[in-house]
Amino acid sequence: MQEIRAALTYIPPVDGPRVTLVGVPGVPLVRPGDDLPTVVVDALNRAGLRPEADDVVVVTSKIVSKAEGRVVDLRTVLPSARAQELAAITEKEPELVELVLRESTDVVRAVPGVLLVRHRLGFMSANAAIDRSNVDGSDHTALLMPVDPDASAARVKRALDDAFGDGIGVLVTDTHGRPFRRGNIGVAVGVAGFEPVVDMIGDHDLFGRELKATIVPLGDEIAAAAALVSGETSEGLPIVLVRGVRLRPAHGGTDELLFPPDRDLFA
Repeated sequence: MQEIRAALTYIPPVDGPRVTLVGVPGVPLVRPGDDLPTVVVDALNRAGLRPEADDVVVVTSKIVSKAEGRVVDLRTVLPSARAQELAAITEKEPELVELVLRESTDVVRAVPGVLLVRHRLGFMSANAAIDRSNVDGSDHTALLMPVDPDASAARVKRALDDAFGDGIGVLVTDTHGRPFRRGNIGVAVGVAGFEPVVDMIGDHDLFGRELKATIVPLGDEIAAAAALVSGETSEGLPIVLVRGVRLRPAHGGTDELLFPPDRDLFA
């Protein structure tokens, strides 16, 4: 992982389009009740990084959830009968399964070791994206997704605009698995300030052919790239500054990245 991050900071001596990603160092451990927009602005200032128009500040959902108090002690959770039934099937803790049910709208698959659900935010996720890694506290601590990641991104954006000027995009990201592919990848779960999906239908390729179905999930592409820098374990880089991506200003949310249930072929 260190080698990958080092490569991302190398700028070849040629002209042409480029994207740079910088992990913001020195971000303090975020705790419930912290003012996350202030944390982000202060961390950028301490690092001597000044976001510009068309830059994207990527913030992991983990620190958003911590700041917003989405931390649950599993010992306080009373499992329902349904949770106990699914816990027996999946071989998971009944208290964890109960939280998964509260955070989801539908159970898609329950087999030993796997509980796949449709999250209340609309995406498919194992364990409703509940996280237990890099969370302060005991083994009984679980971290839920932010209540409204788009609103969380908007709050951070307002602070960035006030501190550095307009035109800065913000992404809140998480890591999710994908059908038929191994491993997790960075995805956008909250966005503010730019279009997370770029519809290129009607544009033309190098040979003049009209594009009929090309839609670019720009939010997810940025999130996946930023995950190479922020990492998954002990890196301690939950904020990444991305520069060089052409943004289209917009006020939409990450629901634009989701297929409606009636068009989800994998549900």
